[in-house]
Amino acid sequence: MRFVNSNIRNYLAAKIVARYWIFFFFSVLFLKGGAQEEKNVIDVLIKMGFENVGCSEACNERVYILQNSAYRLNGVGIGKAVDIIQKMGLPVNKSCRIIVLDNNVPQVSLYYHPIIGDTVPQVNRRDWKVSSDLGRVWKQVRKVKRKNSSLFKVDFVVYPELKLKNLVITQIYQVLFNLNPAIEVSLWNGMKVMGQVIIPIYNEYGSSYSQVRQGYITLSQSLRFPHNIFLTATIGTFNNSRWGGDLSAKYIFKDERFFIEGSVGYTGRSRFTDWRWKVSPIKRLTWSIGANFYWPKYNTQFALTLEQYLLSEKGIQFQMIRHFRYTSIGFYGMKVQHAGNKGFNGGFRFQIALPPYKYKRKGYIPRILPSEYFGMSYNAGNEQYYGRSFNPRVYDNIASDNSFNPYFIESELLNY
Repeated sequence: MRFVNSNIRNYLAAKIVARYWIFFFFSVLFLKGGAQEEKNVIDVLIKMGFENVGCSEACNERVYILQNSAYRLNGVGIGKAVDIIQKMGLPVNKSCRIIVLDNNVPQVSLYYHPIIGDTVPQVNRRDWKVSSDLGRVWKQVRKVKRKNSSLFKVDFVVYPELKLKNLVITQIYQVLFNLNPAIEVSLWNGMKVMGQVIIPIYNEYGSSYSQVRQGYITLSQSLRFPHNIFLTATIGTFNNSRWGGDLSAKYIFKDERFFIEGSVGYTGRSRFTDWRWKVSPIKRLTWSIGANFYWPKYNTQFALTLEQYLLSEKGIQFQMIRHFRYTSIGFYGMKVQHAGNKGFNGGFRFQIALPPYKYKRKGYIPRILPSEYFGMSYNAGNEQYYGRSFNPRVYDNIASDNSFNPYFIESELLNY
């Protein structure tokens, strides 16, 4: 009887061990399958031209990290990445998040949470929630190894520049047109260095605009802090004949339709004449602080800004900007101390995305391409002295500033 009981115990023990081995085998097989699935998605995204691509499992969700370096329009590029991840890389019965970078700094995240009963083929773009909030996972995945790094890769970017003014009675407009090539390189996370040359093509603005000269020469560092705070510090030479430093900040509220922006600049005058660079001491303080509201239904932004300008005069400016896929157009009105017409002025500004709309790098071979946007502003009051400031970064404008707006990206996902 003892012999029979011993055989039964041995049989049961062997059966339990066999179950554990089968469970372990399939667990390993599942993990390998998941890892292979992630690798396949990363390889496809890199082949499409995305950079800084990585993937990790964290906090019961799968997280993809990527930077759109292949598509001119952020909404379009992010939509392409979403399509690939939906098709090839969604985890089973698990949430998925896509964190989108700009120069290796996280900007927005797209979050998908499966509903019980959902299957992968039922997922579409409208199931992703776009937000500036990165969730709790960023601290865990920020050091995930990323492939196809954007660091130390060189772009030769040509910025077209068109200006018009109406000050001569016998001529409708005086025209200035320049082509301004620049070299842009990312040195480390959030850091970009650029150097630009201004080449006059057509000039009716006077002899001081006829010489080939330096344009923007800047070193810019961008950082993201908790609670949706973004900070960018820039030093170098800017437009409007300025050189010095600028610090810009942005805070996005929990209700992401509302955000505030501010900047402070400390600059001097910068001129390049007769092949000599002449500068004045840095002693001019400028600043701005503004409140913004975004109307998602019409992709329209309203801004009210208090500012101090280059001649130490102060003013207030109101803007309304409508954003479309390929263009942004805005109207503004302002009241400035000491300016003519009782200080009132206004006008419009616009930015248009330039083709090609898709481009890729080949390793570290420099790309040659036009700037992302071409634009200009129109000063209806012809005020030449008061209410003037400067832009510390040539690639910043009303369209690029909106390209990571969660509501705008969400609208692009649904309408593309």
